[in-house]
Amino acid sequence: MSPAPRRRTVLRAGVGAAGLGAVALLAGCAPADTTPVVVATGGPQGVYRRLGDALAGIWGVDPGVPTGVLGSEGSVDNVGMLVSGRARVAFCAADVAVDGAVDGARPRHPLQALARVHDDAIHVVVPAESPIRRLADLAGRRVSVGARNSGVLVIAPRLLATVGLTAERDTDAVMLALDDSIAALERGEIDAFFWSGGVPTAGVDALARRRPVRLLDLGEETARLRTGYPVYDVTTVPAGTYRLPDPVSTTSVRNVLLVTADMAPTLAQSLVGSMLARRDALALADPAGRSIDPRTAIGTQPVALHPGALAAYRALKGV
Repeated sequence: MSPAPRRRTVLRAGVGAAGLGAVALLAGCAPADTTPVVVATGGPQGVYRRLGDALAGIWGVDPGVPTGVLGSEGSVDNVGMLVSGRARVAFCAADVAVDGAVDGARPRHPLQALARVHDDAIHVVVPAESPIRRLADLAGRRVSVGARNSGVLVIAPRLLATVGLTAERDTDAVMLALDDSIAALERGEIDAFFWSGGVPTAGVDALARRRPVRLLDLGEETARLRTGYPVYDVTTVPAGTYRLPDPVSTTSVRNVLLVTADMAPTLAQSLVGSMLARRDALALADPAGRSIDPRTAIGTQPVALHPGALAAYRALKGV
């Protein structure tokens, strides 16, 4: 397996009715910038892609700029698209964004954030009948640790290290995107796969409807992980998700919408305002969209907030 790429950036958000009037005013500020706003997202069955499609539709109407969507292997790939100019907005996990802001985009393209969006939960998916019960049980197993330029490939080796494993030495590791991981698990070609995404992730949910699966509990491993990487936290996947009989503790990481510092403040302000005004469309696109809210979207730390985005939040009452 190739060495893991740089980290990533993730966060989440919800909704606040009190600020809708102000948001609507912000959304009506049409910027002069007509360069297409292309959004770097992810794979077709992931949350990034569903929300990215929705954002492109929203922004194409208000502020009325040309938009586009790029699929990708994940956060690391998205940072590369942003820095190269292929994309102007990118979904990114917080751990990748932290490293990308330092190593991948300095000094010509400092990374800034428009918003904190949903939180990702780390999934380690195994068949329900599998004897694999703990992360340490992956030793000697065939495991997908994520696509080559994904944020999954950042977090998977870190989690394995908490139980003394390395993917290259101790597992039969392959680097597969979510769709390929799901197909490989169903064919019996792998024993487990790592995934980082919103809950529920559509592809994993569809898999669970076809055959019973389990998620490994990562509560203890996350506690150890946080001693070296405080960007991560503990979260719970509720019972019933993916037809699980009991809740499962796992690792969480925040997601943000990244831009470069050279985006015009008026455009950034308008994009944020339109996004917050149409939270209903985001919620329809994916359940993770329900978490986008002006009171939490402003919390993009440790990635700096773009000045235009800050102006949008300051215009909202109670923020």
